[in-house]
Amino acid sequence: MNQMNSALHHMSKQLMRAALALCLGLCLMLTTFAGADAAEIRLSGTYVEDTVNVAHSLQETIAIPMEDEGHAAAAEEAHALIYDYIAKYRPRPKVNNLPSFTTMQTALNSLAGHYNNFANRPLPEELQTRINKELAKAEQSALRGS
Repeated sequence: MNQMNSALHHMSKQLMRAALALCLGLCLMLTTFAGADAAEIRLSGTYVEDTVNVAHSLQETIAIPMEDEGHAAAAEEAHALIYDYIAKYRPRPKVNNLPSFTTMQTALNSLAGHYNNFANRPLPEELQTRINKELAKAEQSALRGS
């Protein structure tokens, strides 16, 4: 009888471990696919359209005051959008040599650097002005085809 209880206990432990592993695996898969879908929704795959949309979105985000209750969520979304944009277009040789891309990349790197290092501080006015100018220049260049 003692041996039977021991066997049942061992089997129940194995089943619990398998169930836990299955649940964790499903959670990981669902969050991975959800993130991929969100990136595809934000970016159309058309360089000019994406550059204009990302520039406008980031200009709106950096205009939100630090005290605004939606600032943290907007900054987090902007950070994700920056990484999605760079990940999509940096590997493309036809795009990453364009002046519009290099200007856009400069603006995105500056903003991402601020979010990574000074997330709890407001964007300095000089940096905000420079990023706005670079985003506008990148948008104009992309619309012209350069």
